[in-house]
Parts: sequence; C-alpha cells; structure tokens
Amino acid sequence: MSPAIASGSKRRAVFISDVHLGAKHCHAEELAVFLSTLECGRLYLVGDIVDLWWMAQRRAAWGQAHNRVVEALHKLRRAGTEIIYIPGNHDRPIRRFCGLALPAMQVRRRTIHVTADGRRLLVTHGDDYDGVTHFGGLQEQFGDWLYYRILTGNQMLNRIRRRFGLRYWSLSEYLKRQSGTAERFIGRFVQAGLDDARRRGLDGIVCGHIHRAGLIQRDGLIYANDGDWVESLTALAEDIDGTLRLLSHTGETLSMLPPRLRLVCENEEKRLPRAA
Repeated sequence: MSPAIASGSKRRAVFISDVHLGAKHCHAEELAVFLSTLECGRLYLVGDIVDLWWMAQRRAAWGQAHNRVVEALHKLRRAGTEIIYIPGNHDRPIRRFCGLALPAMQVRRRTIHVTADGRRLLVTHGDDYDGVTHFGGLQEQFGDWLYYRILTGNQMLNRIRRRFGLRYWSLSEYLKRQSGTAERFIGRFVQAGLDDARRRGLDGIVCGHIHRAGLIQRDGLIYANDGDWVESLTALAEDIDGTLRLLSHTGETLSMLPPRLRLVCENEEKRLPRAA
C-alpha cells in the first residue's frame, strides 16, 4: 500500500466521476484500493459511475475488483459518509430517480457544495456543455473510435510497466496534451463550466465528463475537474479547512487551492507596507 494513502487524513468531501464500471477500460482495482482507505464526511459520485451505455452495447466487463468498489462504497455509507449521486450521460437512466433520497444515497441532477470557507460550487457531470464543445457528426464518431483504440494501447502499455515495477502512466493523457484540437476542446469545456457558474452567481464548478483532471482559479472562479478512473485515476478532495486538492489514485496531491480566508490574508499582507 502506498504510504501516501496509508497516512491520509479525513476529508470533508471527496468527488469522483467517470469510473465506467462495467466497461473494458475501467481501473476498478485502483479505485477499490483508494476507496478502502478513504475517510470523508461526504462523497459525491459525479456521473458515469456505472457505464450503462457500454453494458447495453457490448458485453459487460465485471470482475471481483468491481465488486470490491461496490463493497467499499457500502462500507463508507455504513461508516457515516453521506453519498450523493449525480448521474452523467453514461448512467443517464438513473436520472429518473433525481430528487429522491434512497436508502444508500441521494440522487441529484446537479447540486451546490458549500466548502468550509463558504465557497459555493456547482457540482454537475458536465455533459450539459456538449452543445458548446463538441464537433458532432462524423468527426465526433471518428474521435470516439480513435479514443477507444488509444485506451486499449494505454491498458497494454501499463501492463508492461507493472511487470517492470513502474508506476502508472497515461498514454492517452499524453497524446491528448500533444493535440491542439483536444486542447481547444478542453478549453471550450472549461470556459462553458465557468460561464455556467458565473450565471448562477456561484464561486465555481466541480465536474467530470471530459476525462481531464484539473484544478485552477480563473477570474475569481474555481474550475475543478475530478478526472476519471479510465485515464487519469484521480479524485478531488476538500480538507477540513476548505483546501481543495486534486489527488492521484495513490493519494498524492497533484495540485491544490488554499481556503479563501488564507487567500484574503495573503493579499492583505502584500498591501501592508514593509517595516523600515
């Protein structure tokens, strides 16, 4: 077990999305380990947790690791973690239960999370912005086909890396970063999410959908994408003081945003005259 996971502290809230349980490229084993070490007050499942679309189109890929993910979620619930499920486009049928408080979780179309320092964040899967970001037509269909092939290559590469004791590395994430088209698509998605949060009078947005983890502050608004468990293997976490962290599957902090109070104090210190 990674020391980063073993020494992790309790989180106020954790956000995960795009697990795609039942799909071929889901990293269920890594997620099961991550969840088994997790302590948090609230867990947001931000869409595409179960890939109902894949399971309807192809034969489901479901093994013991997938069962361990479900068991870990039940264990968290029994330990007192509040679970809020926000269905995405691949688990869209679950949206018919939105507004209900089920025995194990609440189901919401979208919700607002208030951080410890008072920031109000829209939590939504992100597929609402497809009309702004997608090309559509044959170009999009080719993109889906190519993405599937890249994920297969990613899976094969990391099997080889594990044999040599090397850590997980995302080939698909690397290739996307080399593509100007992919970067422009992601840029449009980020801006669409921030614009939505601004229209609602909120302080930012937490989402998934595009399989690109990110945590930034732009024009006073927070954009937090918790990533996925197909490529990036990441989650978003809020500490007890309101610090936001993007975590790897081993618990390592990849990036962070401090609480608003700390930001205000730092700005005030910059404005104070220095002692002679």
